[in-house]
Amino acid sequence: MLYFDHCASTPPYEEVVDTFAEVMKAHYANPSSIHRLGAEADKLIARSRSLLAEQFGVKAEEWLFTSGGTESNNLAIKGAARQFRSRGNHLITSQIEHASVNDAFRQLEQEGFRVTYLPVSKTGHVDPEQLLAAITDETILVSIMHVNNEVGSIQPIERIGKLLSVYPRILFHVDAVQSISKLPVRLKEWGIDLLSGSAHKLRGPKGVGFLYIRETLQLQPLQTGGSQERGMRAGTQNVPGIVASAKALRMSMQAEERNRERMYALRDRLIRQAAGIPELKLNGCADAALMAPHIVHFSYPGMKPEVIVHMLEQHGAIVSTKSACSSKDNKPSRILMAMGASSEHAAGGIRISFGDEHDEQDIDTLVDMLSRTVAQLKPLERSKS
Repeated sequence: MLYFDHCASTPPYEEVVDTFAEVMKAHYANPSSIHRLGAEADKLIARSRSLLAEQFGVKAEEWLFTSGGTESNNLAIKGAARQFRSRGNHLITSQIEHASVNDAFRQLEQEGFRVTYLPVSKTGHVDPEQLLAAITDETILVSIMHVNNEVGSIQPIERIGKLLSVYPRILFHVDAVQSISKLPVRLKEWGIDLLSGSAHKLRGPKGVGFLYIRETLQLQPLQTGGSQERGMRAGTQNVPGIVASAKALRMSMQAEERNRERMYALRDRLIRQAAGIPELKLNGCADAALMAPHIVHFSYPGMKPEVIVHMLEQHGAIVSTKSACSSKDNKPSRILMAMGASSEHAAGGIRISFGDEHDEQDIDTLVDMLSRTVAQLKPLERSKS
């Protein structure tokens, strides 16, 4: 079975699985306990925090551990908006953010905040000049994802960070769940105040996320009851998950440049070969400078995506429709609709996302499976018309 659903979750490194098991067995004490075993567990967390800091060139105390990308996004957005509400009540994001970001802003609207949802181009990109025009004296937070989790568009984060640098009272949050270990991420150079990541997107365990919070910045916590994680995220830390996640991050980022080149080559190969299947329409664009290396998104207008997914699975390939968080609803893709797609086009999307275990033969096999699947589905398409 060929697994092409890396955006939803990645196969963990064997070394990461071993580390998780070893730490869970040997370091079961609560890291907040004052006895020796607790202190040993706490040291493992501190070492993991330092490892994250080394990878990004920041301080260890600027990283918080959470339960995943969703919690990191919620804490960054709600925590910042509520903490700095005295400065203003205007927030800016885009129309194509992950559900954990989009829904967080919808909730803040119910609390009285005013939110600007920036439109995107047909290729799924935010215009920095439109963002600049949306800023008011009341703006306190901008949240723009680095890589879109559905179609793979890369947002101009560096450019946005430079534009925001003249607004010291506006915080800049970036959802980097789909970009860490796939593309370079420059926290200080790009003026990022808050950045979210998730371990199971980079061959680590599920249930662990991380959040960069610029030094001296304090967020209003979502949950209280303890002083863990600088007092911003109460609760006993997941020691084995944190240690295993730090190892996965180090391993994946060490291979980032090499894997990026390989995946871009695979992406280009898939797009070129799939061009011979006219029923499949590429979403986003083929330009590698604008799109992430590990994501290709097609639509088969008029065909239900779950039918394509299940038929491909019968042929031996695992793909998805859209974000795993939203894949079980039958609505047209919110992302594709924001990019200007018709309802029919937006309802027939399939996402292919790959990793460092794939090679050219895997791509060729997948294209053959796609071709056979479309050929099998064509009679169904004609019978509906």
